[in-house]
Amino acid sequence: MRLEARVHEKNLVKWAADKPEVIVFSADLTNSTEIGLFKETYPDRFYSFGMTEQNMMSAAGGMAREGFTPFVHTFAVFMYRRALDQIEMSIAYPNLKVRIFGFLPGITTPGGASHQAINDIGILRTVPNMTILETGDATEVESVLDVAQSIDGPVYVRQLRGQIPRLFKEPMKLGKSRVLSKGDDLVLLTSGIMTEEALKVIPVLKKRGVSIEHLHISTHKPFTDDNILNAIEKARYGVITMENHTVIGGLGSSVSELMSEKGLGKRLVRIGLKDTYAHGGSKEYLMKYYEIDAMSLVKSIEDLIGQKLNITEQDFIEPQIDEIEQLVKSEDL
Repeated sequence: MRLEARVHEKNLVKWAADKPEVIVFSADLTNSTEIGLFKETYPDRFYSFGMTEQNMMSAAGGMAREGFTPFVHTFAVFMYRRALDQIEMSIAYPNLKVRIFGFLPGITTPGGASHQAINDIGILRTVPNMTILETGDATEVESVLDVAQSIDGPVYVRQLRGQIPRLFKEPMKLGKSRVLSKGDDLVLLTSGIMTEEALKVIPVLKKRGVSIEHLHISTHKPFTDDNILNAIEKARYGVITMENHTVIGGLGSSVSELMSEKGLGKRLVRIGLKDTYAHGGSKEYLMKYYEIDAMSLVKSIEDLIGQKLNITEQDFIEPQIDEIEQLVKSEDL
């Protein structure tokens, strides 16, 4: 696995070169949301609104009505907390092609409760016409642009920035999970940064005799992938979800709704923030403090299967991209 810097900034400029209808909006966080290079390259397609997120959303709706495709950038909390009414009335209700990129999802920022988007999926999942995507690595940061642009309506993207890993070779596909490992003891569904965390321990668990079907989720809405349902149906012990979000309204809720609607009587364990705001700190510290790290996953699996596995953090390994993609390609066949 390798880390790559400012993937979105470089990719957006290249991707938008032959798409004059694509315009980019900033809310006084141009470099912080990796659109400074776009501003320099296409100054006539860049608009800075300052710290007026509500106005920016209304303007995005207006520009979309005129045939442009606004790509709106700021921190996720300033999107859905401050401008929800504008998102609903100016963008979602008329079902306009606006792409909303929310940065610093969950505990990826040390900024504390004022900057951590911990319930954005739960809130925006209730907005009609809204598609919700989440990136988990550099490949998905790159390919999410094509996925978003293929949708005839508003899209919200939970976006990563800065130094991010490249875990996958194949691009993101709308509504399709990535099958990262096969097994029938239990199903593990992870999204965003949680997939990298889970990959540290999956090979260790398999050596301990635990058979895991691991799915990476990048489409939160619509949540209609048959692979998810099929995997849950055959899970012997149950299902675990792991998300960088409150357990209320996000991935865990989507899975519980699916299981209830289909009558699947399996146990569900949801790993995520437990009805709490997070305080400031490094990502690693916060993941451990709020029990959403790899060791917490191990403990949840031990509880689910009723067996001690004697795994410590020293047993964890770095995710290997070649091993991951080998299975994904075989599944595609």
